[in-house]
Amino acid sequence: MPPVLVPALPLLLGATLTFRAVRHALCRLPLPAHVRADPLRTWRWHNLLVSFAHSIVSGIWALLCIWQTPEMLVEIEKAWSLSGYLLVCFSAGYFIHDTVDIVISHQSRASWEYLVHHVMAMGAFFSASFGADCWWGVLTLLVEVSNIFLTIRMMM
Repeated sequence: MPPVLVPALPLLLGATLTFRAVRHALCRLPLPAHVRADPLRTWRWHNLLVSFAHSIVSGIWALLCIWQTPEMLVEIEKAWSLSGYLLVCFSAGYFIHDTVDIVISHQSRASWEYLVHHVMAMGAFFSASFGADCWWGVLTLLVEVSNIFLTIRMMM
């Protein structure tokens, strides 16, 4: 396993701020009529848009990581790639952003199951971000491919 060449903290901060900027940009898009009148639905809509963006990018990225480094499917404990490491840091940044967004928006009580999920995911991804074991994180992020379609269904 090669040493981690890129420090994790700047990557995590950069990814978190990137998702904040994505949310800010997506908030400028017109809202569907059924969302416009209710502030809770408006927040939820924006949250789903950011989640959708994360699912598209990380799902495709995870597939590309496996395509680029297929040995990870055979020897997961020895496989490593910079792309996989960056993907794990990118996704950890998303979970940080979404957790902060839920708490700041006072949705903690209504979204407690998301917070539990995010805390568990952040713990796992932080472990990979500060070490060299990123492949299990890449495999975990394959779930994001199905989340693309789940998020579309939730937005309907």
